[in-house]
Amino acid sequence: MRRSLGELTFGEVSQHLRQTSIVCLPLGAIEQHGPHLPLNTDMIIAEEFAGRIVARWGETFDLWQLPSIAVGLSREHDWAPGTLSLSIENFVALLRNLAGEIVRALPARNLVIVNGHGGNRGVLDNVMYELSGDFGLNSCVIHPFDLAVTDTQPDALDVHGGKSETSVMLVLAPDLVRRAMIQPAAEPPDLEKAAALIFDRGASFPWRSDDARLAANGVIGEAQQATPELGRAIIDRVVERSRTVLERLLDNQCALTRRG
Repeated sequence: MRRSLGELTFGEVSQHLRQTSIVCLPLGAIEQHGPHLPLNTDMIIAEEFAGRIVARWGETFDLWQLPSIAVGLSREHDWAPGTLSLSIENFVALLRNLAGEIVRALPARNLVIVNGHGGNRGVLDNVMYELSGDFGLNSCVIHPFDLAVTDTQPDALDVHGGKSETSVMLVLAPDLVRRAMIQPAAEPPDLEKAAALIFDRGASFPWRSDDARLAANGVIGEAQQATPELGRAIIDRVVERSRTVLERLLDNQCALTRRG
């Protein structure tokens, strides 16, 4: 049985889902990914990772895939034609409205968001408290590339449209990768300065992908080093490591039930 909520009839919902079921929401973005990757890269990644997690662990953890949200928070890429972005207010409102609908329409009280876009992360980290406190929805977010933790040249930035994302797209949607457009950066960014703008834990900055100190043609990373082999390794590791995330999510539900 395909574990897609949208493929059930209304009468089948109560037959298959229960309070301990987990609904899985792919959350992506529509934004530039350099000249070699499509605008919907993050959406493809979110949907494909979610589908593989549901296929691998659906029976074990009673997972059901929700319809996807394609547009997220992408203001750092709004210089590029085709990039679409919600405001923070509307992004939060959308997630809150969806949480209310899940609670109204489904018995499931567990939500895992598979986030394909790093720019969604900061708001997601905070909105989960509202999903729990205001809706009683036990939730977590999977960030695939961070969960994978594969070796991707620690001496180089691999942030956007680079080695990891391109490698995964070579597996998930190879026909959409414009291989001839993959170019090495003429002048690689200063790693120390770039890392300070993007990863400094002591200070946060609104960095942008049209900043020549960080990116070349919207890419932050070494896309020319991408391989399908690395892509498959990332995918396999995310799917396998998601088991621990799902176990922790259900353990949190038990803890919330005891406290209640």
